[in-house]
Amino acid sequence: MNILKNSVDETIVLDIEGRLDTTSYPQLEAYMGDLLKQGATKIVLNLSSLDYISSSGLRVILKTLKEIDQKGGALYLCGLNDHIMEIFEVSGFTELFQIYSTREEALNNIDS
Repeated sequence: MNILKNSVDETIVLDIEGRLDTTSYPQLEAYMGDLLKQGATKIVLNLSSLDYISSSGLRVILKTLKEIDQKGGALYLCGLNDHIMEIFEVSGFTELFQIYSTREEALNNIDS
């Protein structure tokens, strides 16, 4: 898994590439924890290059959502391919997250 970080105004955009599974989730968990400790309150996870997500990966994203909500911030997801979207739907995560088709759409809906 690779994590590419960009900033757009006050929003951090993370492009997650590869597989988010039992071997790679600690990397994302630590990365997100560091961002939150640094005061990040608006994060977009671009999952357009994510090939696979396990329950461990889902847990990290859910944990991040809960932590950022406590800080009054927001976590946005975008670019989910059909397979990843199906996993989010089956797990009920589509009801919990703000999910957008594209990175641009997510950025345009921040704070709305």
